[in-house]
Amino acid sequence: MAPDQLNRAFAALADPTRRAIVARLASGEATVMQLAEPFALTQPSISKHLKVLERAGLISRGRAAQTRPCRLEPAPLQHIAQWVAVYRTLWEDSFDRLDAFLASTQPPPPKGKPHGRQR
Repeated sequence: MAPDQLNRAFAALADPTRRAIVARLASGEATVMQLAEPFALTQPSISKHLKVLERAGLISRGRAAQTRPCRLEPAPLQHIAQWVAVYRTLWEDSFDRLDAFLASTQPPPPKGKPHGRQR
């Protein structure tokens, strides 16, 4: 994925309404009216969100009679996941090093004293 496409995808997903729309479309196609139902937004406002998602390549809109069903386009999300995966490895390596450091700074348990409560 080209850097400008990745930037558009991240910018589109920065908005909670658009993330909710993407989550809804993950379960299947929906019309603009169906997508607008859970939000206290006008249909033109939802349409603006859809245009942002469409420009980012995250959704596509078809034409079926009088409706324009929206569908999720998984390829850009896969590219985002691949981009994040590179950094996930770095984070996990950092956490592993932090775990090892913290383990090395812990004093050893005292010898000769039983652990737990005595009755």
